[in-house]
Amino acid sequence: MSDTPFGFGLPPEEPDDGDEGKKKPQGGADPFGFGGLPGGGQGGDNPFAAMFGNFNPADLGAAFQQLGQMLSYEGGPVNWDMAQQIARQTVAQGTSDGTKDASVGPAERTAVEEAVRLADLWLDGATSLPSGAGTAVAWSRAEWVEATLPAWRQLVDPVAERVGTAMGDVLPQEMQAMAGPLIGMMRSMGGAMFGQQIGHAVGALAGEVVGSTDVGLPLGPPGKAALLPLNVAAFGRDLSVPQDEVRLYLALREAAHQRLFAHVPWLRSHLFGAVEGYARGIKVDTSRLEDAVSQLDPSNPEQLQEALQQGMFQPEDTPEQKAALARLETALALVEGWVDAVVHAAAGSRLTSADALRETLRRRRASGGPAEQTFATLIGLELRPRRLRDASRLWALLGDARGVDGRDALWEHPDMLPTASDLDDPDGFVHREHLDFSELDKMLGEAAGGTSRERHDGDDGDGKGDEDRKGGPAE
Repeated sequence: MSDTPFGFGLPPEEPDDGDEGKKKPQGGADPFGFGGLPGGGQGGDNPFAAMFGNFNPADLGAAFQQLGQMLSYEGGPVNWDMAQQIARQTVAQGTSDGTKDASVGPAERTAVEEAVRLADLWLDGATSLPSGAGTAVAWSRAEWVEATLPAWRQLVDPVAERVGTAMGDVLPQEMQAMAGPLIGMMRSMGGAMFGQQIGHAVGALAGEVVGSTDVGLPLGPPGKAALLPLNVAAFGRDLSVPQDEVRLYLALREAAHQRLFAHVPWLRSHLFGAVEGYARGIKVDTSRLEDAVSQLDPSNPEQLQEALQQGMFQPEDTPEQKAALARLETALALVEGWVDAVVHAAAGSRLTSADALRETLRRRRASGGPAEQTFATLIGLELRPRRLRDASRLWALLGDARGVDGRDALWEHPDMLPTASDLDDPDGFVHREHLDFSELDKMLGEAAGGTSRERHDGDDGDGKGDEDRKGGPAE
């Protein structure tokens, strides 16, 4: 678990943009102490010094306008307009290596389309799932932000909603009417805090991701296999691997993800539902929150900011949360492990650099890559690379033991997938499930022949077997 899993911690430092940042504090700049001010640090310690230290009527007007927008915000738990604005500003500032975002040219678009087309051709022999990429697109970083924000909203809103209502939940009813204005102000400020943190995280992630599925989730529109040529080039810059091979290998991964999410219809809701389950389990330390609220001065925004940054709303770990996180973590490991195994099968004999690229991507995750850090910031989840390797090994063993069709058939229902304990003993799972599948094939054959309906009310056990076969509802 992250120390500040809900975005209420100190925001990441922005790259120093020199005098340009000092001259342009409007827009994404934050004069109220919610983050480091571009070109200077005094705003974080004294938010009003940023406004009045160097008096400029235009800057002062923009600052008051932004404060008014924060306090008057009456939308959902996250100020997504602010998140979008800050994400775009973060992208415009460029990455730490000085690389600036740029529009994608025709040659780059053609290269991505051809790579995805060839990747799908290779994948046809490595998986029974058909192509899921109706189109192949090449995105700039800004285009990635715009295309993925709807998915981030679906992921983060449930958690933010639960945390944002914690104030009203812990106050006695007779106090809620008295504290109404304060609660409303804090929810507006909380929405702004969430929006700022998410904007920074998504904007920073846009500078590192190479496609739409780097975090193991379908963040982009369905059926669109996307690569970011600028980031693909940066990824392969120091690998001593031809750029065409780097692009093709990453296209294989993107196309494999698209196949899985397109043809396993329950998978998206299963993953996003685990996040919602995590949100439902959030509980707040009421004594800590009540003590913090009693000491707040609503006229002192610096005090409010400090309380938020010190974890005023930080939830307690609960069994419900831990169970939901375990389900999500296991499901993400299975998705990434399947993609890893399938891509290795497709590329291993065709790309001389396949093994090196595979290991590079694995180490990227192990060293705390963008996916892990973003999830830790937004929803408190840190992916465990060990699970990724275990899942990949399990899928490879299943492919060897049962063939491509038998391996991919496990995606037909969530109850058929390996569990976290199965990842600890992949050989045992492969052997055990092989026996179970023999019985399943027999029952499916009987059902197709009409015998299942005839015996449904009998005493020969088929009814019970059918219930056992169906399993419980998806999580």
